[in-house]
Amino acid sequence: MRKQNGFSLIELLIVVAIILIIAAISIPNLLRARMAANQASAVAAIRTLVTAQITYQSEYPTTGFAGSLAELGPPSANGCPTPNSTTACLIDHTLATSTATPGKDGYIFSVASFQGGTSFAAAGTAVNWNQTGVNSYCAIEDDVTRFKLETSTVSPTTYTGTPAACAALTPLQ
Repeated sequence: MRKQNGFSLIELLIVVAIILIIAAISIPNLLRARMAANQASAVAAIRTLVTAQITYQSEYPTTGFAGSLAELGPPSANGCPTPNSTTACLIDHTLATSTATPGKDGYIFSVASFQGGTSFAAAGTAVNWNQTGVNSYCAIEDDVTRFKLETSTVSPTTYTGTPAACAALTPLQ
């Protein structure tokens, strides 16, 4: 009888099947971990926006709070030559331009000022619901980050429409 070298077709199919089973188990967990990381990044971005708004209002008291992300960020990705009330350079360029897809870490953000610049709302929502995140986040001048578990993709302007819309959401613990 002749001795075989290598693996039989059945042995190779068994190994491939085991690899596919392991992949089928681990890929959903990796996607959930990525979504959790995106949501944590969104919470951090909202806190950054609140801090930037408070700093902006302190630096430019006659203007009040900034009315857009562009006013809080630099004029370009190359930096900020001279901060002013239209480009205050308080947030990075990536966050300042994350008002549309692809956003920043799977979230898009918005900022709005109200009552002549005496109040504001900052919000962030997932670009693709249940893929990049499931929560929407917002904060107002009380510096409490709030969230809402969404059932579909929504615009961040939903929560920057009025500070009351944001204040009605559940505070993060």
